[in-house]
Amino acid sequence: MYTHLSNGFENELEPSEFYLSPNYPNPFKEKTTIKYCVPYRTKVLLAVYNEESNEVIKLVNEEKNPGTYEVEFNACHSRENLPEGKAGGNPKEETLFYRLEAGDYKNELEMTLKYNL
Repeated sequence: MYTHLSNGFENELEPSEFYLSPNYPNPFKEKTTIKYCVPYRTKVLLAVYNEESNEVIKLVNEEKNPGTYEVEFNACHSRENLPEGKAGGNPKEETLFYRLEAGDYKNELEMTLKYNL
C-alpha cells in the first residue's frame, strides 16, 4: 500500500492506493479520528452522514497532494445536525457514516456516537 520515496528517508512513505481507515476510537463519545490515504493529487471529499443519508458535516472538500491524512470529527460541533435518538431505538447511541470520495474511489464506513446521558 506504500512506496518508498526517493529522498532516502525511510519514514516518508507515499501511498500507492486510496484507503479509508476505520475511525478511532469507535464507538466514541465526543471526538474521533478518521485517517485516509491519497496516492496522487486529486479533489477529496470526506463527509459525515446520519442514518437518513443527510449530511452532518463536510470534513474535507479540497484538492490534496499524495499522502496520508488524519481528520478529527467533533460531534459537539455538529449537534444541530444529529438526532437525539430515535423513537423505539436506542437513545444512548447513534450510527453515523463517513464517506471518502477521491478520484474514482468511493468508500463509506460506519461509526457509533455514544451520548452522555
